[in-house]
Amino acid sequence: MIQLLPDNVANQIAAGEVIQRPASAVKELLENAVDAKSESIKLIIKDAGRTLVQVIDDGLGMDEEDAKMCFVRHATSKISNAEDLFKISSKGFRGEALSSIAAVSHVELKTKAENKDVGIKVIVEGSKTKTTEPVATKKGTSFSMKNLFYNIPARRNFLKSNAVETKHIIDEFQRVALAHPEVQFSMYNNEHVVFDLPISNRRQRIVNLMGKKFNERLVPIDEKTTISNISGFVLKPEFSKRTRGEQFLFVNNRFIKNSSINYAINQAFKDLISKDQFPSYFIYLEVPTESIDINIHPTKTEIKFDDERAIYAIVQSCIKNSLGKYNVSPTLDFEQETSFNVPPISDATKVYEPKIKVDPYYNPFKTNENKKNIEENIHFLRDNFQNELDNIQIDEQSEQQDLHFEENNQNINSTINSIACFQYKSRYIVTTKKTGILLIDIFRAHQQIHFETLIDNYKNKKTSSQKLIFPEQINLSKGDHIICLELMNELKELGVEIDDFGNNSIVLNALPSGIELKDPKGFVETCIEDIKKENQEFDQPFKNLAWSIAKGYALSRLKKLSNEEMTHLMDCLFSCKSPALNAHGHTIISEFSDGEISQKFK
Repeated sequence: MIQLLPDNVANQIAAGEVIQRPASAVKELLENAVDAKSESIKLIIKDAGRTLVQVIDDGLGMDEEDAKMCFVRHATSKISNAEDLFKISSKGFRGEALSSIAAVSHVELKTKAENKDVGIKVIVEGSKTKTTEPVATKKGTSFSMKNLFYNIPARRNFLKSNAVETKHIIDEFQRVALAHPEVQFSMYNNEHVVFDLPISNRRQRIVNLMGKKFNERLVPIDEKTTISNISGFVLKPEFSKRTRGEQFLFVNNRFIKNSSINYAINQAFKDLISKDQFPSYFIYLEVPTESIDINIHPTKTEIKFDDERAIYAIVQSCIKNSLGKYNVSPTLDFEQETSFNVPPISDATKVYEPKIKVDPYYNPFKTNENKKNIEENIHFLRDNFQNELDNIQIDEQSEQQDLHFEENNQNINSTINSIACFQYKSRYIVTTKKTGILLIDIFRAHQQIHFETLIDNYKNKKTSSQKLIFPEQINLSKGDHIICLELMNELKELGVEIDDFGNNSIVLNALPSGIELKDPKGFVETCIEDIKKENQEFDQPFKNLAWSIAKGYALSRLKKLSNEEMTHLMDCLFSCKSPALNAHGHTIISEFSDGEISQKFK
């Protein structure tokens, strides 16, 4: 029953761990170019990497034997035994990248070593070498990956939109470029220049990648210890975002993700930013290679530290120190005027409530006779009010007797109608039905109603928008800017009108009718972040955008509602295609039956 898989099938299965999308191939090819000691690296992509991913470098190059061997699984020049795994200073070392890429695409390799007169050209399709021949080429390597997943159509269907895939490619490009400012990098997307980064220092590389405005936002950090050296920059707290956009952590010039260190950074910013914001940072850690294990994940973005607690403490204290040093966070003022300090009260001291004696009738402009008249008026009003109160109590007793004998009286009907629904804690509507009580989430109700309205209007081309009195200019990262431009038409169909302002900026000109936004930039960032999410629950990008817009609409509607507004909201909700559950499957209406209520009082 157990059979050995054919090589081509085994290679395709293995490729699924390493090459999940075009960006995965970009990462591996760029890292190989860096390992080849290149001084200049060029990345070219077409159709978000579906059609072409090409990396050209001026590194060491390969001879004919190495050019053939590099496509064999687990063939590598970086390690020779297991002990070498704990002394790795290069990017790639497993020997899986090129073999995985060749298993799921058409590959063309042109390479030439410095000491060779002629280069070599190798063409591989689906792990099978088709051509090997001499070629005239420059020193270095040109690696072209075409028609990704041509032999696995199912996996190709799992790729996201061009905007999202391009964003992932830009992320990988930025990570490698930030780790190696000593290398010149350039990137072309559909024959348009996206980045052209000269050799520079770290700060200038960050500014070249993220924009000139970043220069004034950066707070340098620098700390050397026996365990690790930490350097880099954090952004000032006022430039924190609602997305995890600019968060870059490098260990020995390798981009990694580590929840413990990320938490340490968040704790350093804990009292400086709100809970719904994330700090931005560019942090470089240098640790001994034997103190980390990088061979725990196929993509090599996760590592293990020998002493993670110590790294955690160093990172947190270093960032706090820098924020205080550059007067970013509040600090103690030891030159404070002490005369304003109140001495502490001992436990034995009794504290008495202060008493103030005031004559409530005193008026310097009135005589004593006027004062007497005021007192007489007060006594008269008090006696008159008591008589009215007695009459009201008598009326209430007689009214209760009438209500007891006339259950279908019109007064009862009006009373029931007046309490048919009420608002609880500004978030819920409580209303009744024949068999129990309904609890309606106002936020989710508004979101679902507006979401379905936007979807219908989008399909019927009936979306209306309202112009902003003052258009809002919003600065974005390069990747987010590209996504925004890709989605411009779909946003317009949903009522959001934006224009490209250049220099990674957009201008927000109009919003869907009925939306009031206090934070337009946060709204745009949320829309982009929802598009980038891997676990998208909608099959089309415009639905993700509609959901984000509906969320902004719902937030602007969380307020005290009148009975008429609550009734109208419930009418609209019950007219929806899905009134009980929202588009993400979360409960909008919760019902409590009479039986469940009775159980509470047993």
